[in-house]
Amino acid sequence: MSVDAIMHTEFPAGYTVFFGVDGKVVMTPQSVERSSTIKSLQYDTIVSLGRHAKTVSDVYIDFPADENSAPDLAVLREDAQRQGKRYSFEDVLLIAEVVSISSARKDYDDCTAKYGRYGIPVYAIVDPYAGEVVVHTEPTGTGYITARTHKYGTGKLPIQLADGRTFTLDLDELPRPEPEAR
Repeated sequence: MSVDAIMHTEFPAGYTVFFGVDGKVVMTPQSVERSSTIKSLQYDTIVSLGRHAKTVSDVYIDFPADENSAPDLAVLREDAQRQGKRYSFEDVLLIAEVVSISSARKDYDDCTAKYGRYGIPVYAIVDPYAGEVVVHTEPTGTGYITARTHKYGTGKLPIQLADGRTFTLDLDELPRPEPEAR
């Protein structure tokens, strides 16, 4: 199935659709934890980068070789311009993916390799189930050189962006799963 065909397909409401590197299409219902965490990330972008900062959530970004992605949050360069309907991976300063129970392998393994391979300067994995954020920096052809883990509840985490701005993630405010959801 081509990317354009997928873009024009209506998937059931309340589901997130993942496209694996092996060609698999996975549909999973979006959890309350994932939705709340994405909302918290979006709020932190407004607080630290301003209301009009260029960010997107669940919006396709063009990568080479039809490896397009719709990350949970992407912070873009201020001068980023859409190429047709989409931004290019070259415009991305930070990508954050929020782990869901069904996406852990994809977020920790597949996306780390992919985003590093394409030179995304910062890749953050936000894991509400582990109560931690893993920030990857220094991309390489196979992933990232540096990965630092930060626990929820440890204050504000400043993340330097390649353009000199600082995105501050409030680790005290990230939502945690309710006990019955674990």
